[in-house]
Amino acid sequence: MKLIDKKIYLASKSPRRRELLRQIGVDFELLSLRSDAARGADVSELELPGEAPPDYVARVANEKAAFAWHVVQCRRLPARPVLAADTTVALDGEILHKPANLDEAVRMLERLSGRTHQVLTSVAVHHKNFTGQFTQVSQVRFATLSAQSIKAYCVTGEPYDKAGGYGIQGLAALFVEHIDGSHSGIMGLPLFETAQLLRQAGLPQA
Repeated sequence: MKLIDKKIYLASKSPRRRELLRQIGVDFELLSLRSDAARGADVSELELPGEAPPDYVARVANEKAAFAWHVVQCRRLPARPVLAADTTVALDGEILHKPANLDEAVRMLERLSGRTHQVLTSVAVHHKNFTGQFTQVSQVRFATLSAQSIKAYCVTGEPYDKAGGYGIQGLAALFVEHIDGSHSGIMGLPLFETAQLLRQAGLPQA
């Protein structure tokens, strides 16, 4: 009897996305894309002129999924759904990328202090003739942060691989007064929408 393949390819380096997929019982194989190699990134994460945050995050996620599916075909790997995602933080229509250093992280958190911002995560799935995508937007309100608490958080090292300079699954959970949206989406993968996309792509359910 032929075994049913219930595995997907995850085109992401994010440990948080791996944890979230495991949480809903999705088996995966990592398919890493280059982000800073000498030959350049496989998919550019630079903003296009005048690009709004929802358009940016959707474009980057879709380009990652498309490139990863191309890799699957070129390497003649087993045909499984490819999942890619991108998360960004926006304040007043401006995208806040990952801070490069302590000063940038401090400035970002000072801007988010006492304000409501948006966390956008777009998930794209490619598989054979299927292309599906969903962008989830959450509203997150921060408490007013003291300069001391911002500095103390930034020296932990937590902000530097995260859009907006914080991770809600870490110490920055103490900053959050209110969420309207998806907690898992803020972490990097909205689970309800992801499961729907994978079903539509033909992934057998447990």
